[in-house]
Amino acid sequence: MRLRVTFSKQGPLRYTGHLDLHKIWERAARRANLPLTYSQGFHPHPQIQLAAALPLGFSSRCELVDLKLNETLPLEGLVDRLQAAVPAGLHILHVEEIDERAPALQTQVTAAEFEILLRDEIAPQSLTLRLQTVMESESLPRERRGKPYDLRPLIEALNLIEPGPENLPRLWMRLAAREGATGRPEEVLDVLGIPLESTRVERSCLIFK
Repeated sequence: MRLRVTFSKQGPLRYTGHLDLHKIWERAARRANLPLTYSQGFHPHPQIQLAAALPLGFSSRCELVDLKLNETLPLEGLVDRLQAAVPAGLHILHVEEIDERAPALQTQVTAAEFEILLRDEIAPQSLTLRLQTVMESESLPRERRGKPYDLRPLIEALNLIEPGPENLPRLWMRLAAREGATGRPEEVLDVLGIPLESTRVERSCLIFK
């Protein structure tokens, strides 16, 4: 049986890395008495798949994890069982059974959407001009880990949306999230001249093939 769990990641858990989140899910499955399937070999590990790594400090309301079990369980009550087993800041939104032969989660993500609250006031005209300049650019040369790349093709959409708390501006962006072609919100903010530390970033949607 393959379970797909949709969950949100908020509060202090924003600073929990991808590998630690994997361990959290392993512990949660044990606490919830789920019969995890383990790999074969000298170092067996639980068959747990997270959809896409979330950078430290970012919150999310659309995370996905697949848990492979060695027996079939009724779905009724699983949300409550898992919620009781996970730490504060992680909220179980949905649990469903999917085909065990379905492709790995990581290979199916094509894009991700983010909402960014700007905690420093920026004149609307200035912000609109910056967004327009980025979207009209033919290329945005950047460097990541010493390798040059073009950020522009990775930005699929970039807009202003309704203001957040205290009428502060908010951005929405959809960025490519394919293997070898992943856009990062902090890099888009950098070309916009907006310091990451003056924002709150939340992943709002993962888009699959």
